[in-house]
Parts: sequence; structure tokens; C-alpha cells
Amino acid sequence: MKVPAMIAAELRRLTASKMGIIALIALVCVPILYGGLYLWANQDPYAKFPEVPVALVVDDAGAPAPTTGTEAETGETVNYGEDVAENLIDGNAFDWQRMSADQAADALREGTVDFTVTIPDDFSSALTSAAGDDPHQARIELETNDANNYLASSMGTQAVEKIRSSVAEMVGSEAAERLLTGLSDVRDNLVTAADGASQLTDGANTAATGSATLADGTSQLADGTSQLAGGASELAGGASQLAGGAATLASGAQQVSDGNRQLADVADRAGSAVQQATDALPQARQDIATVLTDQGLTQEEIDRVLSTLDPLGTRLEEGNATVQNAVAKVDQLAAGAESVASGASQLASGTQTLASGAQTLAGGAQTVATGAAAARDGAAQLRDGLGTLASGTAELRDGLSDGVEQIPASTPDLRALQADTIADPVKVSSDKVASAEDYGAGLAPFFAALSAWIGIYALFLIVKPISRRAVTALHSPIRVTLAGWLTPAMLGAVQMVGLMGILAITLGFTFNNPIGTLGVMILASATFAAIILTLNVWLGSVGQFLGLVLMVLQLVTAGGTFPWQTLPAPLAALHHVLPLGYVVDAMRQLMYGGDLGRAGWDLVVLGIWLVGALLLAAIGVTRMTHRRTLRDLQPSLIG
Repeated sequence: MKVPAMIAAELRRLTASKMGIIALIALVCVPILYGGLYLWANQDPYAKFPEVPVALVVDDAGAPAPTTGTEAETGETVNYGEDVAENLIDGNAFDWQRMSADQAADALREGTVDFTVTIPDDFSSALTSAAGDDPHQARIELETNDANNYLASSMGTQAVEKIRSSVAEMVGSEAAERLLTGLSDVRDNLVTAADGASQLTDGANTAATGSATLADGTSQLADGTSQLAGGASELAGGASQLAGGAATLASGAQQVSDGNRQLADVADRAGSAVQQATDALPQARQDIATVLTDQGLTQEEIDRVLSTLDPLGTRLEEGNATVQNAVAKVDQLAAGAESVASGASQLASGTQTLASGAQTLAGGAQTVATGAAAARDGAAQLRDGLGTLASGTAELRDGLSDGVEQIPASTPDLRALQADTIADPVKVSSDKVASAEDYGAGLAPFFAALSAWIGIYALFLIVKPISRRAVTALHSPIRVTLAGWLTPAMLGAVQMVGLMGILAITLGFTFNNPIGTLGVMILASATFAAIILTLNVWLGSVGQFLGLVLMVLQLVTAGGTFPWQTLPAPLAALHHVLPLGYVVDAMRQLMYGGDLGRAGWDLVVLGIWLVGALLLAAIGVTRMTHRRTLRDLQPSLIG
């Protein structure tokens, strides 16, 4: 009997009755139903999140609006809680239902909502507290009920974390914009300060130059006032001597004035007498003429006598003129002497005042000299200080200019972009080497591989692993083994084709390499058929049970949901040995467009399992053909 005949005989046995046909069809459909229904139920659960009921409690009382610039804003308030609520409802991530705190607690307890999110009354005030003297964090309260759904608690935690990050970004953006606006104002003030510092530097340099000139001038002033003090002292001595001489002069001038006055008086009397004599001369001539006439002299004789006397009269008149002239001069001399005496007296008084003033001048000049010396020292210190001031203002100017350059000029639009960047500085750029379209597609390799095992395991409930007639009639273990393997392998291939149709057509999953993916599924089914065949050949019904145990082990070690690295060490070690994990990995690479090299290695491992299992099955069949045991005659525990 050849292998095809043995396969045909087994198929005839399986379809010999209507119940047999129904059972065979049902078992062939097991992986299709298992994989198809499970993946259909979990195809895209995230798209259904907007139908998950969640209670939203907003108790936020609001807070005064923070300032956004140099001018304080008064009378404005913010309510971040209401903003968050509006964003959540508009975002439609869940079926948000606004409730009071009591309503939300009742709904969570009764299971009408999966979790509750509460925004407390101090939410806005806490978010704006960073600008005050009592900064504290805002709270978002999450309350879950695992009795409703454990995964709902996980979803609530993720939702609250997204709310927290979005609120932090919103508030951080506003705070950063206020900071940048203030920084822009600081920059403007720094520009003004830099300009003022530049002017101050110029003024300080001018002052420094002027102070140097002042220092030189005060030094010269100090020298001059010192000389002045010496000269004033000498002047005081000379003025004292002059005052003494002026006093002596005044005394002598007074004596001269007195003598001249006496001389003038004598001269006045003499002049008066001479004037009287001169005035009496005509009368005396007349009187002489009369006397001569009376004595009998002739007119001629009288004229001779008078002519003799007339020259005397002439000389008398001339002498009178001289005397009067001399008297006038003596009077002038007396008047001048009096003026000299008066002037000498005034000179004496003035020189005394001069001496006193010169003494005062000497003292003042000495004081001025001392002050000028102090001024010289002060001017030198001022010069040095202004030099230091000029250097300092230059450093201030340069520092302010550097500060202005380090603070970039900005515009409102630029500040808005900068604030958004500061509030959310990291943008995640996601790129996928291989991509699953949704949650169901992500689970498809795992459940397709698991369905292949379940399908083969179910087939062996009715398919005989080895035909005992063939074992008895033939002495060809290889042909018997191939016939026992090919029957479930072909039926498994039918299962995989049907499952592939459900995944691709009914569920609409896309496959980067559909032929390769189907080939992996068929190879996996054939490999699983060889493994379960081997267990049945060697252990009988116990081997069939071990196939169930082996399925459970592969269920937890294949890494179909969580990464296999999260497994405990013993289970992680089994991941590298058992075949289901390699089937899952190969399907992922071919379905999502991953690394074909990895898929090739996975196929090599499956091939090793397939060949190894068939060899072990052949050895077991060989044992059966050479000797029989009582166990071989016992009925199987599994029908």
C-alpha cells in the first residue's frame, strides 16, 4: 500500500458517515472560527474608545488671570478646568459625560461609567500659583473600579496622563510667552540702558579729561596762592611801614600847613597895608599939591615937586602889585599846605587801613593757599576717581551691549512659537520599519499561529495518527509515517487557506507578502501536525494530552502580545526553543514587510522541528513494526 492510498483510506474513513463529514468540517473550521472570531472582536478596539462612558466632574472655581506683559491685567479671570473639559469633549477620545461628584460616584459604583475624572475647585489657582509666593501643583483626580473592567483602569491612567501633559503644555506655553514678553521688555530696557551707559561713558571720559585739567589748574592755583600768601605777608609788612611813614608825613604836613597859614596871615596884613598905601597915594599927591599951593608954590614948582614924587608913587604901585601877587601865592601855598596836611592825614588813615587789610589779606592768602593745596589733592583724587569711573562705565556699556546681543530681538509671532517650543520641546517623529495597520492586525500573527496548533490538535481527535493495519501489513516505517502526517497536514493546509481568506477578505487585513504569509501558515500547520503525530506515536493518548500542555506553554512563551523579554527567565528560555514563537515572528516579517532574513531563519527552525518530529515519529513507527507491547493492545483513553 502506497502513501496516497493510505491517505485516501483515512479520508474515506473520516467521511464514511454524515456525522463523520460534519465532525470533519467542524474540526477543519475550528482554527477559522477561533482565529477569525477573536481577531474580529479585537480588530480595532481603540476606534471604539469614544463609546466608552467616562464621568467628567468639573469643580474648578477659576482664578485671576496672570499678567502677560509689562502692564498688569486687572479684573480678568481664567478657568482652565472648563477649557480642559471643552477640549476633552471636543476631542471625543471617550464618551465624556459631565456629572456632579455624587452622580459620578454612583455611576462608577453601578458600572454605568468605566472611570471618573475630577478637576478640583483649586485647579486654575494651582496652575497660576507659580507666579505667586505659594506655588503648588494642580491635581487631576482619577477614580477607577476594577470590578467594572481592569483594562478600563489602565485606559483611565493613560487618559489622565495625556490630560496632564496637554494641560502642562498649554499652561507652559502661556507661562513661557509671559516670560519671553518680559524678556523682550528687559531687552528694550537694556538697549536704553546701553545707550545711557554709552552716554555716561562719553561723559565720564570728558569728566576725566576735565578733571585732569582741573588737577593741573588746582596745582598751579596752589603754587600761585602760596606765592600770593608770601607776597601778602610782605605787603602787610610794607603796609605797616607805610602807615608809620604816612603818620610822620601827616604830622609834618600839618606843621607846614600851620606855618604857611601864619605866613599867609602876615602876608595878608602886609598886602593890606601896601594896598592901603597904594590906595592913599592919589589923595596924598593931592594933599601935597594943596600944601605946596598953600605955601605959595607955583603950579610949575608944584608940578616939579609932584613929578619928583610921581616915580615914587609908580614904584609904590608896582611894589603893591608885587606884594599882592606874593600874598596871593602865599595864600595858595597856605591852602595847598592845608590840602597836603589833610591828604597826609587821610594818607595816614588809609595806610593804617591798608596795613590792617594787608594783614587780613596775608591771613586770607594763607588760608587760600592751604585750601588750594587741599583742592590740588582733591582734584588729583577726582582725576583718578573719574578715570576709574570712565573705565567702569566702559565696562558697563560693553556688558550691557553684550547682554543685548545675547537676548534675541523678538516679535509677538516669534514669541508665540518660542513659547510653544519651550512648553513642548520634544516632538516625537515616528517611523516604522514594518507597520501593522491596527490592533487586530498586530495580534493576527499570534492568533493565526495559535489557531494552526488548535486546528491540528482538534483534527487528531478524529484522525488516526498511524494506521495499525498499515503497520501490520507494511514494513516501511517511512511510508506509514508520511501517510499518518500528510493526512492532517493537508487538512491543516485547508484550515490555513480558510483562515487566510477570513483575515484578508472578511476582516480586511493587508499583507505585505500574502503568498509568503500563507506559506508560513501552511508550513506551521504541517510542522505542528508532525509534532502532535510524534507525541501520539510515542505516547498515545498521553501524547495527545501533552499536545494540549505544549499548546499552553507556547501560548505564554510565544511573545504574541507582550515582548518575550518580559517573561520570567525559564519561560523566556522556552521561547527560543518552542516553534510557535518562530511562526509568529516569520508571519510578522512577511505580513508587515519586515526583515526577510529573519523570516528565513524562522523557517529554518520550523524545518528543523518538522524534520526532527518526522524522524522521531518514523523511529516510533519502526519500533511498532518490530515489536508490539501490551500498551499497543490497550484501548486509547481518547476515542
